[in-house]
Amino acid sequence: MADEQTTPEVTLPFWMSGVELSKLAKAAQKWFSRVMAWAIWPAQQMNPGTCTETVLDLIAWQRDIDRFSGEPLALYRLRVKYAYVNAKDAGSVAGFKRIFQRLGVDYLEIEERMPGRDWDVIGLQLSDTQLADNQALLQELIQHYSRTCRRYEWTLISPLTVNVRVETFDNDYQTFCAGVPPLTIGPRLEEFNNDSAVIAAKL
Repeated sequence: MADEQTTPEVTLPFWMSGVELSKLAKAAQKWFSRVMAWAIWPAQQMNPGTCTETVLDLIAWQRDIDRFSGEPLALYRLRVKYAYVNAKDAGSVAGFKRIFQRLGVDYLEIEERMPGRDWDVIGLQLSDTQLADNQALLQELIQHYSRTCRRYEWTLISPLTVNVRVETFDNDYQTFCAGVPPLTIGPRLEEFNNDSAVIAAKL
C-alpha cells in the first residue's frame, strides 16, 4: 500500500477549540490522509516511477524489459519508463547515444565503417570508469537495442586534464642598411725599408 498522502490540515473554528476537539481534528486529519492514499493508489500504479515492484514487473513484461541480475531498482524503473522511446531511437547513431544518456551513461562515441576494419564492426568509445560502473547495463543495452548483423567492440578512453595558459608576446625588429663608398686605392709611398713599401687604402 502506498504511503499516506499529505492533506490540508484540519482546522476547527476558534469557539470549538479545546483538548478533546484537538484530538478530533488530528483523528480526522489522519483519516482523510489515508482515504486520499487509497484514492490515488490506482493512478500511481500506472507510473513506473511510483508503482509497486510487483506492478512494475508487469509493466516491464508489457514493454519487453527484463531485469538483469543485480540491477538496482531505480535503474530498472528508468529502463521501464523509457522503454518505448528507447525502442524508437535504437535505429540511428544519435538515438543510440540518447538511449545511453537517459540511463546515466553521459559520454559515448560511436564509429562506423572504420578504415581497415570489417564493415559490420561498430566501435563504442567510452571512459574506463563508465565501463567499470555500468558493465552489466551496457551489455544489456547492446543485446536489446543493437542492430542486426553488427558486431560491437568497446574502446576505452582515459581522459586527462590539460591546463593551457594564454600569454601575450611581442616581436620587435629593425633593419639597418649600410652603404659602402667606392673603394679607391692609391699607392702612396711612405717609407722604404729594405725593399718594402707601405701602401695605404682609403675607403
